[in-house]
Amino acid sequence: MNLTRKRITFIALLFSACIQSGCVMKKEKAEKDTIDREYVLNSKMTGYTGVGGDIDGVRNPVLRAKKGERVKITLINGELMAHDIVMEKLGLRSEPVVEEGDTAVIEFEALEDDVYFCSIPGHRQMMNGRFEIVESFEKTISDVGYSPRKNGKPLNLGFERASLADWKAEGSAFSAKSVAFDPAPWYPDSMELKQSGDYYVTSGGTNNYVATGVLTSETFEIAAPWASFKVTGGALEGTRVELVLAGQDTAFFEISGPVNVGHIAGKTQGVFRPVVVNLEPYMGKEMFIRLVDEETGKVPEIHYIGDNKWSHISFDDFRFHKERPEYVRELSPADIIILPERDVVEHAGLSGEEAVKAMTLPEGFSISLAASEPEITKPIAMAMDDRGRLWVVESHTYPVRAEEGKGGDQILIFEDTDGNGSLDSRKLFIDGLNLVSGIEVGFGGVWVGAAPYFMYIPIDETGDAPAGEPQILLDGFGYEDTHETMNTFKWGPDGWLYGTHGVFTHSRVGKPGTPDEERVGLNAGVWRYHPTRHEFEVFAHGTSNPWGIDFNDYGHTFVTVCVIPHLFHMIQGGRYFRQGGKHFNPYTYDDIETIADHVHWLGDSGPHAGNFRSAAAGGGHAHAGAMFYLGNEHWGLDRNSIFMNNIHGHRVNQDKISRSGSGYTASHGEDFILTNDSWSLWLNFQIAPSGSIFVHDWYDQNQCHNPNPDVHNKTLGRIYKISHKEDKWVKVDLSKKTDLELVELQLHENEWYVRHARRLLQERKAGGEVHQALWKILNENPDVTRKLRALWALHVTGGISEQQFLELLDNKDEYVRSWAIQLMAEDKKVPAGAVARLEQMAANDESALVRLYIASAVQRMDPAQCWTILENLCSHEEDFEDHNLPLIVWYALEPMVELDAQRAIDIAKEAALPNLLTYTVQRLGATEDKSAAMTILNKTRQELQAQDDLREDQAAAIAVIEQIASGGE
Repeated sequence: MNLTRKRITFIALLFSACIQSGCVMKKEKAEKDTIDREYVLNSKMTGYTGVGGDIDGVRNPVLRAKKGERVKITLINGELMAHDIVMEKLGLRSEPVVEEGDTAVIEFEALEDDVYFCSIPGHRQMMNGRFEIVESFEKTISDVGYSPRKNGKPLNLGFERASLADWKAEGSAFSAKSVAFDPAPWYPDSMELKQSGDYYVTSGGTNNYVATGVLTSETFEIAAPWASFKVTGGALEGTRVELVLAGQDTAFFEISGPVNVGHIAGKTQGVFRPVVVNLEPYMGKEMFIRLVDEETGKVPEIHYIGDNKWSHISFDDFRFHKERPEYVRELSPADIIILPERDVVEHAGLSGEEAVKAMTLPEGFSISLAASEPEITKPIAMAMDDRGRLWVVESHTYPVRAEEGKGGDQILIFEDTDGNGSLDSRKLFIDGLNLVSGIEVGFGGVWVGAAPYFMYIPIDETGDAPAGEPQILLDGFGYEDTHETMNTFKWGPDGWLYGTHGVFTHSRVGKPGTPDEERVGLNAGVWRYHPTRHEFEVFAHGTSNPWGIDFNDYGHTFVTVCVIPHLFHMIQGGRYFRQGGKHFNPYTYDDIETIADHVHWLGDSGPHAGNFRSAAAGGGHAHAGAMFYLGNEHWGLDRNSIFMNNIHGHRVNQDKISRSGSGYTASHGEDFILTNDSWSLWLNFQIAPSGSIFVHDWYDQNQCHNPNPDVHNKTLGRIYKISHKEDKWVKVDLSKKTDLELVELQLHENEWYVRHARRLLQERKAGGEVHQALWKILNENPDVTRKLRALWALHVTGGISEQQFLELLDNKDEYVRSWAIQLMAEDKKVPAGAVARLEQMAANDESALVRLYIASAVQRMDPAQCWTILENLCSHEEDFEDHNLPLIVWYALEPMVELDAQRAIDIAKEAALPNLLTYTVQRLGATEDKSAAMTILNKTRQELQAQDDLREDQAAAIAVIEQIASGGE
């Protein structure tokens, strides 16, 4: 059973019932059972860690119970990231925990061996463990073993001589003082270590973790088939115990310490853990022990990651055993996910010319320095006009907004006038702006995001200067976290201006003077603004801090993000996994997750700690920019690949996008460019008329946001031009093209021409022969991407009538049908004549993509039009495991509960999609009229209990109803 996709999300705290896969729940209300055995687990991306008792500090511990015992597992979230716990065979899943410190509980009867894991996509690999049925809990008795000997004398491998006798030290980490009796001076006095005997050795403990070195024992004969020792310290590649055969250098066994956080988190955190090693294959050979500490614990490049105080190794009591010893809290290499060694980045602090020489590009490509300091410093955003000129924002105010009227940001216009790759023309458009983070050009002006304002600056007839003062179109954009403000402006295929917004900045957006209750709340997601109707709306809520947005060949929206998994396909009306906080709609209950089947970081201490150690996975968690390369065919790039800048990996990542169900999946492709420079900080791309790419580089030693303005170097910045050897520079001015010439450009292989020409047609409100030419492309061109370009251009110029929309709903291509639905619902007034057709399509259209667009459109329709559509959408069993549809349908159904609860329940009872019934019951239980709600819920429970067989969601719904009836929340 694929619980990751099915997501049977009844809440274990809320429900006092256990759902068993393939079984029917008892209809009688279960009496509260006594808890016989209780476990507490701390959840992180590194794994579950036991809290208290024999599992204390053990990663993914084996949980045990006697058959028939009632077991309770409490989950405590150890970080700001969503986790849960699932019992695989039972089909039991806890409520997700999101905030650090959140708790969830599952209870069940121990019947058979099982596996527990986290169902959040991408988490199970590190977050899984075993549950075992045992007959007794008798304490393990271990063979005490004996010390290895050399020349008839026991070796000092337990350090009970209070010295480094029989050991050789190299480096600064080990000395006579390294052999200690008490925790101090190496650990806090309160720390419990539980070493064997009196003494142990450490490379520095938590108080001198910066020191590095190697400690090597005398060689000795392997005289027993088993050995044990004790270890503590950090779970790092560079802190480890090695067992090595004499005459060799490679270890036959190695293990690091068990601690996978960098700070001190309790007095028992550093307790020594026993390790058992099978020596039978090496009996009679000579060996030695080597303790290695290559870690300093410092990550100076990231100011908010403190030193790792566990960057050390502590060791004690190596012993031989005739039989395998058994220990409580035994540690094995499989229990530890090692943080890799730091990546080697060859360069830092280079000049622009030197930086270009240091980069690695694919064969056939080159990169040139188009502009650098002092001509450009701190370029935070850029756009391109219809002449191929770059409009670049210099951010001198960041990271602290200046007093009103005292901003220092400016917008520059750059142009390559002679085709040599250098932006030799530099003009100042405007200065004195404040905390600018986004820019786009069009409709006779410049669109600027400068929180709290969204502004429009008209351009004069020269094209180089303002025609008036900035006009504040919207205000209320937050800036409490100045690196999560509105950003990455881009014209969408539908004629709206799109942008993104971070999760830890809270905005209440409206036109100046709008009262708060009429403003739009936004703190993570994608928003859009219509340039002529002056309408603002949130396109989709969620994610983390997106700093990249682009549209693929089919017009679908994708964003790249930081910290959480890095790539999302954004659907209008969707709600997506959040880095933190809660959705504005409290009845969301669950959200849509990443399409990526991978992350770009390594290690077991969360995404931040993987920075500068994750080259093998793509570089790290932070991403900026997004680009589908829809330029020259001779580049040879997959048009279905999305490119993004990996900040801490100093490279351009590539994800390969593939259709799956109603949406997409993304797999890791080959990195496109390596800068090989730890100061490089590429932010975004612009495809040029030549098909080459411009990219702007913030270039700074400090890679991460810091509210201290003195941390950032304000004097550096670059713009590079990436070219293929077959690219040819062209001088263009699309504004001089005729309307029909702009129509012809909808067929151009380079998307730059397509997008700019479409926007110009929109500005001109072109019609007549333009519409005729576009309809000819839509009806006759065999390439669906060209059909879509014509469709979008027709829409933005008002060239599609109500009757033509109805005809488009019958188009044979799913992309055309789906886009016709979205465009038809744009103004939230779907023609009455289209409702019946949408009802039919919801029931019979074979395309999951089309059904997705219908579910999205329902959220914008008159509710009275939606009941049959929703009922039909809910009937598709084939959508049960779809990545998007179950939740998008729920988001459409949820507001209907308040309008007609009985009808909503009736639809949910028969739904073939997961969780809809449970969610609908929960939503009804949250209405203000509790009496009316309970009347419907009790009737629903009776109807369900009268059935011979219950689906899992129906059984779960009964449990929810019972809890609501008993006053539970």
